[in-house]
Amino acid sequence: MDGLDEQPTLREKAYESFTRHLLARDVRPGQFVSQRRLVELTGLTLAAIRELIPRLEAEGLIKTVPQRGLQIAHIDLNLIREAFQLRLFLEKEAVALFTRSASDETIAGLIKQHRDIAEAIASGDASHELELRAQAVDWGMHDAFIDALGNTIISNAYRVNSIKMRLISQERFRIDGRVGPVMGEHLKVLEAIERRSAEDAVNSLAAHINHARDRALRI
Repeated sequence: MDGLDEQPTLREKAYESFTRHLLARDVRPGQFVSQRRLVELTGLTLAAIRELIPRLEAEGLIKTVPQRGLQIAHIDLNLIREAFQLRLFLEKEAVALFTRSASDETIAGLIKQHRDIAEAIASGDASHELELRAQAVDWGMHDAFIDALGNTIISNAYRVNSIKMRLISQERFRIDGRVGPVMGEHLKVLEAIERRSAEDAVNSLAAHINHARDRALRI
């Protein structure tokens, strides 16, 4: 072995470690970090971090500021608008295809997940555990739409944008306290999909994404 096969794996480990810590809020949007801090955070080598930085810069997750160092992506109004716009473009096409191609079993499974959470809320469950479960179900539904496209280029673009969306969510409008309304908006989308009405599914999804964007912009 000449070591070439190990390098992509090492780079991918560095990327996954960084994004995991970013979403865990171990580093925060707008924060300045050093390469040494990233080494400490990820447990990887300085060489791996130096290889990682160009990718993070290309994806807009960090930027190099002269005389200051590396800055984690800052959540501002421009980022919010752009991230939501890309999400809307991609997911409208994705949900239309999902409506036509998803199996009845897949659709029924998504609906059951949402109705179970809605019923828990109706029964008085306001626990943090339910909010975490609802957040996972939320992301899972949107990811399922994109996965249905079967397009690696779109999936990669969506994955990067999804990281930014989750940072925006954490900073601006976490699902906490809004589980019921979010599940209700999702069920409108899913019920349109169940009817195999692509037009209704697209319109309901667009309304849901636009509501989230407007909340983020207002705060």
